[in-house]
Amino acid sequence: MEPTSIRLPGLEATRPHLEPGASPSAERRFHVLVGVTGSVAALKLPLLVSRLLDVPGLEVAVVTTERAKHFYSPQDIPVTLYSDADEWEMWKQRSDPVLHIDLRRWADLLLVAPLDANTLGKVASGICDNLLTCVIRAWDRRKPLLFCPAMNTAMWEHPVTSQQVGQLQAFGYIEIPCVAKKLVCGDQGLGAMAEVGTIVDRVKEVLSQHADFQQS
Repeated sequence: MEPTSIRLPGLEATRPHLEPGASPSAERRFHVLVGVTGSVAALKLPLLVSRLLDVPGLEVAVVTTERAKHFYSPQDIPVTLYSDADEWEMWKQRSDPVLHIDLRRWADLLLVAPLDANTLGKVASGICDNLLTCVIRAWDRRKPLLFCPAMNTAMWEHPVTSQQVGQLQAFGYIEIPCVAKKLVCGDQGLGAMAEVGTIVDRVKEVLSQHADFQQS
């Protein structure tokens, strides 16, 4: 299930990107970039995107890891969907666009939901070996980055997990904590991604703190 290679409307128009504190035009929409990784919670991506699109004033795009593609159909994602192949197809020679930098400029807020154990470890260590982790490594830390951990309870309870979550918080990233429930694997306990409604409410709360964003 390969996503269609499409270009984000208005991406070129955002360069150079407005720096924090600048005054955009009244017509400018607030750009939310959703990163999705290879947790079974990626099944909820279509619902998450739909709920975000219900928020007035938001424009949404998605960056997916390769493993996340296993859990959803791109036909169910009604916004621009980027994957690793797009990064390399766009760049052929010097002066060509660098997608992870363009996306970093375009986005006003980055939401990683779900953030699986593998990508959590990568981000905490500074590894950037795919499109999403490159966006995160290049992220302007003056802009909000929210992350939603999702993994098996045994993985969540491993001592390294709290260290890695703490490292992301030290970077200034905002955790939307996982919840306890019966997981798809049958285990009961912490590790499930926060509910979509909780995630969207947290995004709206963070956006409300930005003077540039006003809901209709």
